[in-house]
Amino acid sequence: MIRSRYLCCVLCSAPGLTLALLLLLGAPPTVSAQDPRGPVSFINDVAPILKENCFACHDAKKRKGKLDMTTFETLKKGGTKDEPWTAGKPEESVLIDVLTTRGSSRMPPREAGERLSKEKVAIISRWIKEGAKLDAGITPRADLMRELRVRWKPPAPPTAYKYPANVNALAFTPDSKKLVVGGYHELTVWDPNAGKLEKRIYTRAERAYGMVFLPDGKLVVAGGRPGQEGDVRVYDLNGSGKDVGGVQILDGVNDRKVLVAALLDTDDSVHAVALSADGKKLAAGGCDRTVRVWDISGGAAKAKLEHSIENHADWIFGVAFAPDGKHLLTASRDKTAKIWDLAAKESVATFPDHQNGVYGVALTADGKIGISVGEDGNVRFWEATDRNKKIGKSIRSASHGKPVFKVALHGDPKMPLLATCSADATVRLWNPLTGAAVKTLSGHSDWLYAVAISPDGKQVAAGGRDGEVRVWTVPDGKLVKSFNASPGYVARTAAK
Repeated sequence: MIRSRYLCCVLCSAPGLTLALLLLLGAPPTVSAQDPRGPVSFINDVAPILKENCFACHDAKKRKGKLDMTTFETLKKGGTKDEPWTAGKPEESVLIDVLTTRGSSRMPPREAGERLSKEKVAIISRWIKEGAKLDAGITPRADLMRELRVRWKPPAPPTAYKYPANVNALAFTPDSKKLVVGGYHELTVWDPNAGKLEKRIYTRAERAYGMVFLPDGKLVVAGGRPGQEGDVRVYDLNGSGKDVGGVQILDGVNDRKVLVAALLDTDDSVHAVALSADGKKLAAGGCDRTVRVWDISGGAAKAKLEHSIENHADWIFGVAFAPDGKHLLTASRDKTAKIWDLAAKESVATFPDHQNGVYGVALTADGKIGISVGEDGNVRFWEATDRNKKIGKSIRSASHGKPVFKVALHGDPKMPLLATCSADATVRLWNPLTGAAVKTLSGHSDWLYAVAISPDGKQVAAGGRDGEVRVWTVPDGKLVKSFNASPGYVARTAAK
């Protein structure tokens, strides 16, 4: 669930190299005027290298070294130093200097990771040698992240997985008869009682982090490619596809009868999605720290963005509507859970007791008790109605002992049920009104990132890092089925 990536910079603060240093290290890579490989494209060849190694430090917000590299216009201006390149002369370009030096001005800096490969530096050098031109049809002010996204083509998921895929999200269908599981660039649909694969829906997103079914049976999925892009998309799982070995294959990338709506495309993963009790509003949050709320009363295809709120100091991992639909709960890596007044677009209560990242939130059907889980390993129950002090008052807490990643709530007043999943490889069931532990469901051998309760309240399913999904019956905690949700995967056995 928690991930980090190296943040590599190219131009922060580095002067041009001296002639002596150039002689010592050798001239930067150059190419002949008759290069048989053809001209280098900025958007197809150079920009992907810059995005992968530079944008994290040199975007419009951070602007390290006062340099924003996310548009060609701002990149060309440079930051605190001179223009990054001299067209036609890579040997006189600051950009090439900092990529090839072995001194302290090296970019990426040593603490950020390995230097760029000679092949990547050669591509940039060739582009400068050829005139450092921007591709036709792209304006200098164009958002390069967006330009790269629209050109990227997702790979097809493997026919048979060699390694298990993390299960970061799963959901029962509205009739409680099927289970949808997130895979690698796909969603898979299973008969949970038989562990039988029935459908594979190819997706643009590499990973699915959150799922919720709409009243009309469409499935909303929040996900993305970590550090690359994020999205919220709506799928019709009953769309037509082709039969391959008894499994129906649906194209959720290009087939508009399967992919019925794309509500959001952003620069990094979207981790959570929630539906209001009346089914008229949808909320999502993710790495850009922004909570978005759509009016979907006219259907997902006619969704209207109502609210866009950015107030958390770090990634948002969980969202949940209050019963009144006017308030929203959020969980964040900034160590807080919050309650928002959507009309006012402001936080009306904060719960800070986790003192570490908060990964999931829920609210009881009566709207009185907030529930949150996180890195501290605790399931915390807190007062969610007294907002005069704007601090949620703790009622009680219980511990998994290790980080708790997701929380699922079955809000039927007659049979309220809360389920949590943890790095301790267990699912625990609770009475959300009293906080009392009901059952511990075990058998998994790895961290659990996803948990779901069937709409009829009769089954619980969970999955995690090793791709295994387990399904239990709620009344007695009996295991119904265990299967690996990575199609075709065969676990390796120890050699005898």
